[in-house]
Amino acid sequence: MDLAIVGYVACALVILLLAIRVPIAFAIGSVAVGAIFIVFAFRTGTFQPDRAMWTTLSLAFSSSFDLVHSYDLSMIPLFIALGHIAYKAGITTEIYEAARVWLARLPGGVAIASIAGCGGFSAISGSSIACASTMGRICTPEMLRLNYDPRLATASVAAGGTLGSLIPPSVLFIIYGIFTETSISKLFLAGILPGLLSLIGYALVVVFWVKRSPEIAPVSNIVFTGKQKLRAAIGTWPAVLLFIMVVGGIYGGIFTATEAAALSLLFATLLGIARGKIRLREVVPLLRDTMVTTGAIFFIAACAKIFVALIALTGLSGSLVGLLDASDIGPLTFLLMVSLIYILLGMFLDPIGIMVLTLPLMIPMVESYDMNLIWFGVVIVKLLEIGLITPPVGLNVFVLAGVLEERKVDIGTIFAGVMRFLVSDLIVLILLIAIPAISLIIPLSM
Repeated sequence: MDLAIVGYVACALVILLLAIRVPIAFAIGSVAVGAIFIVFAFRTGTFQPDRAMWTTLSLAFSSSFDLVHSYDLSMIPLFIALGHIAYKAGITTEIYEAARVWLARLPGGVAIASIAGCGGFSAISGSSIACASTMGRICTPEMLRLNYDPRLATASVAAGGTLGSLIPPSVLFIIYGIFTETSISKLFLAGILPGLLSLIGYALVVVFWVKRSPEIAPVSNIVFTGKQKLRAAIGTWPAVLLFIMVVGGIYGGIFTATEAAALSLLFATLLGIARGKIRLREVVPLLRDTMVTTGAIFFIAACAKIFVALIALTGLSGSLVGLLDASDIGPLTFLLMVSLIYILLGMFLDPIGIMVLTLPLMIPMVESYDMNLIWFGVVIVKLLEIGLITPPVGLNVFVLAGVLEERKVDIGTIFAGVMRFLVSDLIVLILLIAIPAISLIIPLSM
């Protein structure tokens, strides 16, 4: 029996299950266990189910157990909890309030402030969906109240929310680093400039859009004094300190990314309690929400690790690399193919699902081209970021539409506004591919 054929059939079956809307963890896990069982059952040429059953269970449990007990994976619940605590403590909203005060008189100033607020939230939470959900409750109703066009009021937050994928700390970078065995600290640092570049691109979209159609963003009549602006700027010190603690601590080699997550969470919790915005009994529900989100991510990752074991067992990655060498495809053509695959998958699947499904197959091919895995990780995360706002199933768009309770905006309106931001995303993606130094200059200077 050709083991590579078993691998190809397993991949096709996973795609089929995903097409009929089976949750990705169940699709990957069940197919991987079934295929591993078949491989071991026919290993001697005759069907031996009893012998294969225990070997399959042992491989499946050992693979998932090793992943769940990974030291690096402990960052995920810490950073997710940090996002919940920081929002409850008012740390994340202070960035938006400061940007709103300073940019209020500019055309589209509140939309740009919303994007800046999303960037600040991303620098604390590490989750794009959490960013879109939280900032959608704060920023979009304010813009609608100021008579902003619903397309701009929603799309700026939906696009800005995707910054949580690139700006450290990023859950996607953590998962990428674990599955590719690359430095998560360097991945965090590599995402800084691309994240800022994306933020600036979104702000420019707002500027050009409002200049072309001034009626979509009426200029606010509110005038803030210099004292109010100064107070608003000073109010952002907790968020700035948290970002410095994570990025500066990692860059300076003071502590690891996991230690940075733990210290940041402790600081945010103590600050929230000291300010009187968090009571001790309120911490438990926040941790419960963290456990739910973390459990879902861990379950997907554990099932994906079993799938990785299947790929190693069948030699599927080696077969794909052989096909790639035989086809004589150049690096740029390969990157174009990867981009198209990720953008297409992003229209239907969530980013974590796409990553755990494709990385085990993609990374051996990337290494065959001798590409830098840190740079490639930034490109992949940017592609996943684009998928969050790509129709027909842009998760950030649906999350945002769901949190707008009082003034509903239909999905079509949000997607109509998002298309302008997608143009900016594609330009940034091209720059990241063409100029790897944008991603590598900071981590290589460590």
